[in-house]
Amino acid sequence: MRSIAVFCGSSEGSSSIYKENAVKLGQELAKRGITLIYGGANVGLMGAVADAVLEQGGQVIGVLPHFLQNREIAHKGLTELIMVNSMHERKAKMADMADGFIALPGGPGTLEEYFEIFTWAQLGLHNKPCGLLNINQYFDPLVSMFDNMEREQFMQPKYRSIVIAEHTPEAILEKFSTYSAPSVKTYLTEQRT
Repeated sequence: MRSIAVFCGSSEGSSSIYKENAVKLGQELAKRGITLIYGGANVGLMGAVADAVLEQGGQVIGVLPHFLQNREIAHKGLTELIMVNSMHERKAKMADMADGFIALPGGPGTLEEYFEIFTWAQLGLHNKPCGLLNINQYFDPLVSMFDNMEREQFMQPKYRSIVIAEHTPEAILEKFSTYSAPSVKTYLTEQRT
């Protein structure tokens, strides 16, 4: 893995544990020589993970829509800041540049980014790992929802393996190193069992 895109909150959350673990993730990425690809802001968990990578001498590439730069949240110290015209263009650029994806705790925007990249994996548009850094059991309800999707047959069992949920940066990055994508979803050749 040369680069990982991180989706996360533009706030720090209700507990210092979220920022502490965002910093740990940034430090671990830098230690492993993995470039951080992220949303380009200097606020919340976004700023924390970027600052941690930079402080350890790592590389950080931000992708930021012009309208957010005008709100003065662009991080000024990045290795590279790529400006784009829309949120859609931002996600596509991040997806293209990254070898894997990790979601830290965040709000609806973080979940939307994670679900889109997960769906692209399910459809075979990429074969990159999609992880949830489950800090403070934040993603437990989401992991349970994925289990329910499989149980209720709204998701094939092989796609449940796309959901990589771990509690530490080290554990999630180790799972990434052995990840093997499931076969591509098709409605024409697969039979329901």
